Amino acid sequence: MFEKDSKTEKPTPKRRSQARQDGNVARSQDLNSAVVLSVGSMMLLWTGGMMFSEMAEVMKGIFRHSATTEITIGIMPEYLAQGIHAIAKIVGPLFIGIMIAGFLVNVGQVGMKVSLKSAKPKFERLNPLSGIKKLFSLRALIELPKSFLKLIVIGGIIYLTIMASVEQIYSLVEIPFENLAGNMGGLLGKVFLMAALSLLIIGILDYAYQKYDFEKSLKMSKEEVKEEAKQSEGDPKVKGKIREIMFKNAFRRMMKAVPEADVVITNPVFLAIALKYDREKNGAPVVLAKGKRKVAERIREIAIEHNIPIVENKPLAWALWKAVEIGEAIPVELYKAVAEVLAYVYRLKNKFFGVA
Repeated sequence: MFEKDSKTEKPTPKRRSQARQDGNVARSQDLNSAVVLSVGSMMLLWTGGMMFSEMAEVMKGIFRHSATTEITIGIMPEYLAQGIHAIAKIVGPLFIGIMIAGFLVNVGQVGMKVSLKSAKPKFERLNPLSGIKKLFSLRALIELPKSFLKLIVIGGIIYLTIMASVEQIYSLVEIPFENLAGNMGGLLGKVFLMAALSLLIIGILDYAYQKYDFEKSLKMSKEEVKEEAKQSEGDPKVKGKIREIMFKNAFRRMMKAVPEADVVITNPVFLAIALKYDREKNGAPVVLAKGKRKVAERIREIAIEHNIPIVENKPLAWALWKAVEIGEAIPVELYKAVAEVLAYVYRLKNKFFGVA
């Protein structure tokens, strides 16, 4: 009980997706039945008279033909096939309409995705203890009065509809046989339609409840949300460790590149940027390494170890830090300032550097 009460958080998209894959969706069987019955009733109301009349004509034709033709076992299959074909032509549109209505109302409730998990056999469904538990569950306690309510409402509507049509029913006795079927079809369509409309109201209310109950069942506790976040995004401790390892690897690669630099420009203590210019490979000087504080200190130490000139230039150091990432060439606006530094370094090394 406490566990259910603690589930106060809205379901995550992953939780919803998993429920859908398991075939757990909000669906009202009452709404399905109501829509199918409504469509069938309306079709019966509009075309029922014609359908019953055509069926009566088919039956009359069969009896009339059988009176003048000897019925043998050999022609029975032909008679049967003709009868089935004629009846199928009459009631086929009704069944097709009902099937389309059933399909559309299901798609409207649960969408087009089909879950095969819900169709798999489960031992729990065959377990008598599970069945007994379901009989005394909260859902069963709700379904029982709902079934009685449907029975009372639909039965009452049918009774009132029939009572309102008593005179029409009595008049059927006086109607010729050829017109009887048409009148019966219209009357049955009217009764079914009134029952369907009452069931439709119940179905809409039931769907609203099923939606509410489904959302409630998907709710999660704070711990479940945290656990799912860990599974989806990774444990923060593990992610932190991975970042640390990646930083160390990147740091080692950067420090290995420092000895190849032509010059290290400093702030002088806070920043250090190692530059290399290779006219054959790059059109402009490239940043091999850069860092602040301890990283800058380590870059300077390696530069001293490998006799790489260190030039103090605060404005240029900050400009390079902000504008250029490791491995990138310097931007055009810094060409002149960097060229002056490199020219100075090359003069110290007695090397020639030409500036275009």
